[in-house]
Amino acid sequence: MTPTLSADATCVLQNCLALLNKQHYTEANQAFRALQTQLAIENPVAARLVELLWTELLAAQRSTTIWQQICDAERGLTEQMAASHFQLQQNYLRLMQEQ
Repeated sequence: MTPTLSADATCVLQNCLALLNKQHYTEANQAFRALQTQLAIENPVAARLVELLWTELLAAQRSTTIWQQICDAERGLTEQMAASHFQLQQNYLRLMQEQ
């Protein structure tokens, strides 16, 4: 692999990662597939290793997204429970004052 190609591949990979971090999955995958094709011509072993790492990165990204959604749902439920608890306390105090 020539140094220029290596530098180009590094820039493309950094672009793929940036797109992935911005959640532009389709664009990131398209850019990665182009990079993988280029690498497969120059160094098939490196192309396979990069593909494995990319696959693992995508799985980790999906897992992160799922856990973030679960946390958001849990936060929403917790806030609703706190509001309901406060309302119950207010109702109880009002009831006690009436007696």
